[in-house]
Amino acid sequence: MGLSLMLYGWVARLARPLVRRKLARRAVQEPGYAQMVEQRFGDYGDLPRYRAVPEMPLVWIHAVSLGETRAAAILLRELRLQIPALRLLLTHGTATGREEGRKLLLPGDIQVWQPWDDRASVNAFLRHFRPSIGILMETEMWPGLAAGCQREHVPLVLANARLNEKSLRGAQRMAWLARPAYQSLRSVIAQTEADAARLRAAGAEVTAVLGNLKFDVEPDAVQLAQGQAWHQAAGKPVVMLASSREGEEVLWLQALAQLRSSGPEAAAKVQWLLVPRHPQRFDEIVQLLQRAGLQVSRRSQWQEGPQPADVWLGDSMGEMQLYYGLADVAMLGGSFAPLGGQNLIEAAACGCPVVMGPHTFNFAQAADSSVQAGAGLRVPGMDEGLQQAVAIATDRASHSRMRRAALQFAQAHRGAAKASAQLVAAVLESTDGFVNSSFEASLFDEDSA
Repeated sequence: MGLSLMLYGWVARLARPLVRRKLARRAVQEPGYAQMVEQRFGDYGDLPRYRAVPEMPLVWIHAVSLGETRAAAILLRELRLQIPALRLLLTHGTATGREEGRKLLLPGDIQVWQPWDDRASVNAFLRHFRPSIGILMETEMWPGLAAGCQREHVPLVLANARLNEKSLRGAQRMAWLARPAYQSLRSVIAQTEADAARLRAAGAEVTAVLGNLKFDVEPDAVQLAQGQAWHQAAGKPVVMLASSREGEEVLWLQALAQLRSSGPEAAAKVQWLLVPRHPQRFDEIVQLLQRAGLQVSRRSQWQEGPQPADVWLGDSMGEMQLYYGLADVAMLGGSFAPLGGQNLIEAAACGCPVVMGPHTFNFAQAADSSVQAGAGLRVPGMDEGLQQAVAIATDRASHSRMRRAALQFAQAHRGAAKASAQLVAAVLESTDGFVNSSFEASLFDEDSA
């Protein structure tokens, strides 16, 4: 083991008390963070050890948060078709990811927290479960975890992989730590050619460029139908701020005030819908809206449907497709503040046009392609975004044209899930009998750094 990685491991081990305090603070608003905390440090209690056999490999997927878990669901659907007998080991880093991940479990599958990135926690995780293969979703590279998998002969695949310029610069600054981690990957499946170039610069060997798994999402027909029924009952177009991030609601309120000052009838033409990205902020946003003098109707309190109010608040999880069915236009959260933007593909698959701000570096190619296809519109800021969203929502011809373009855009980019699953299956078949059976003794025992 290199000196750099050894020092990193000791720092990670010493940081455990800080991690515990952070989890305790987050658990105040999201109780899920207080559940089974010891799993993060390699203590799995009475959870039985699993021993894979060639006919029934244990496929480990790590999906840190909500977006990655939804992408993992798309890949998993194809993996179960290609490897019907697989058992799933699913790990997460966030409470929202863990909650979403529960929907993916079948009898015999396992769900635990991602191990903290010190040597002892990683060793305990790998030796308890002995996965046949590991699949990391999108950006999740952890030096300690990568090194542990290399020691224990667990092949790692980075699926739906992306890397923006900012993250590449960080990886290059920490090349002594990041480059060995990227080099340890057995297979890297990039979303775009630009992502592939950046991943290679970071040290990865890219296997294929297959596009974004999220284009293969199958919208929930029940959710879509419910949203569309509520939309029809609303009696006027609905404009949504989708997956908004901290600070964007304030920008939205300022833009709404400016729109009203130009003429109250402009703002009254549409029904406003806000769907925040993070559930711990729901109550905070209600208070923010009420202080601005707006009436708020919360999804969590709807019985037969939305209640009359200035703003509908989507304070539920796992219902984005319902909200896209309810909305005529979605303003893309994370793109009006310098946060890189959220996933717009789900909106396109639901036939919902998107208005996005200038900050889309997390999904640059998808954002640019949607604009080129006529499914999305880019604006310089929230003020113009609000105006354009209202204009599209209230112009039947413009809305119909963008809706058709969105559906066509989503359909044209499908296929990454099946091809990715085939590559994962090929890596699995290339391992010794599908099973990692040679867990060698480490230089340090499990209590070391």
